[in-house]
Amino acid sequence: VLLVDDDALVRSGLRIMLAGAQTVEVVGEAGDGNEVLGAVDLHRPDVVLMDIRMPQLDGIAATRLLLAQPDPPAVLVLTTFDADELVLRALQAGAAGFVLKDTPPAEIVRAIELVHAGDGMLSPKVTRRLISMVVGDSDAGARAEQARDRLATLSPRERDVALAVGRGETNAEIAAALHLSVATVKAHVSRLLDKLDVDNRVQIALLVQDAERALVDRPDSSRPRRE
Repeated sequence: VLLVDDDALVRSGLRIMLAGAQTVEVVGEAGDGNEVLGAVDLHRPDVVLMDIRMPQLDGIAATRLLLAQPDPPAVLVLTTFDADELVLRALQAGAAGFVLKDTPPAEIVRAIELVHAGDGMLSPKVTRRLISMVVGDSDAGARAEQARDRLATLSPRERDVALAVGRGETNAEIAAALHLSVATVKAHVSRLLDKLDVDNRVQIALLVQDAERALVDRPDSSRPRRE
């Protein structure tokens, strides 16, 4: 894990906390977003724990730059507020999830393990809260219809998996519900990333939420009428 935070005390606290985790090793630190690319090249982390608010280059811009690189690490955003507009922007930029700065140590370790394994850190409740912050903007309608059109390109089974990801289910939960192996679910998720042109399963979830918004917001005249 690479720690990125402009507060040296926060970085020190995280390093001490993660030192007790058997599955996690802190390989380096960065004090601002503009140091991230160099630190990643030097330390080759699997996961970047990224502060969202930094004075020179914030975590959103740093995430976007990092994920444009070949074979980038997963990004887990550190934040103070769970339904902040900046969190949504970071997720849209490609972050695999987020954790609050006051999250208990064991849960932060679990979050790191999950994003490293390819699972997202975004519950359905939080997804809806984040999406609700942007449904009123000028692009919301077009974005929702585009999301619906993109999901329409999926096979029925791919769509089932995408909807389950949108509900915040893990690969194991999806496998149990759809009577598939976990390996098959992982293969479906990989195909979804390619077909939907997204970076991770959190972006699949955001796309699903947008598509469902299109169905909710569609005028009644476009729906079948009951006789």
